[in-house]
Amino acid sequence: MFISGFTIVRNAVKYDYPIKESIESILPLCDEVIVLVGNSEDETLALIESIGSEKIKIHHSVWDDRLREGGKVLAIETDKAFKLINPKADWCFYIQADEVLHEKYIPVVLNSMRECLNLKNIDGLLFEYRHFFGNFNYLASSRSYYRNEVRIIRNNPEIHSYQDAQGFRKNGGKLNVKKSGAQIYHYGWVRHPAVMEEKIKSFHQLWHSDAWIKEQESLNQNFDYNDLDDVIPFLDTHPKYMHGRILEKNWAFKPAFNRKGRSLKKLMLFWIEKQTGIRIGEYKNYKLI
Repeated sequence: MFISGFTIVRNAVKYDYPIKESIESILPLCDEVIVLVGNSEDETLALIESIGSEKIKIHHSVWDDRLREGGKVLAIETDKAFKLINPKADWCFYIQADEVLHEKYIPVVLNSMRECLNLKNIDGLLFEYRHFFGNFNYLASSRSYYRNEVRIIRNNPEIHSYQDAQGFRKNGGKLNVKKSGAQIYHYGWVRHPAVMEEKIKSFHQLWHSDAWIKEQESLNQNFDYNDLDDVIPFLDTHPKYMHGRILEKNWAFKPAFNRKGRSLKKLMLFWIEKQTGIRIGEYKNYKLI
């Protein structure tokens, strides 16, 4: 069984993406990891090179900054990276630049890939998500955060990155997937507030025009982590690759909830989910088999 990893990255140092940790976390599972480095304004390339693994295959790309709708450029770049994978690969592990796999899940994921290898009706494997928010001690528990996503897919040219590269589709249809039994730790909302502010402004450029961004008053204010629905304490361990980054944390965060924007409907839906584990109206970009 040949396993390829793949990812895209741009300006990882400038916007404090844990891309080094992301790649390191899947290296033990993979025979190769394709890293497609976009045209950056910082030392992103040197950061990737510093990992020093012969498994890593670095390629270069120039992002089309004219694409300003729906995060389409992210899917285009992801598809570029996917096409660079070794043709003999059976499974392909897609990891985003702010996602990390805990080492405790390596045997779990490997076993799932082996079990599904000859089940040709299975297109991919599904992962649960843990979204860290504010700092490394809290998890977002709001309905705004997706609970599952596909991160392992077959090496099939009929599969493509979907919309803003959050998931995948096969010939336009949802993938048939099995649960991987593992979780992805998502650190997209754990940065110094000043860096987070700049990252959000940059990210909006992938979705909206300059005029729209200029009109958004909230984007011109200091970023505030306390504008949130709900978080819960994180009482488990982080992936070992994140320990150094966590020790360097240099900002304070103490949850202070903002309830003003929560309608009665949202409160009811949130209560039902807390009591039953069922998320009414949940969007699922996959078919669980």
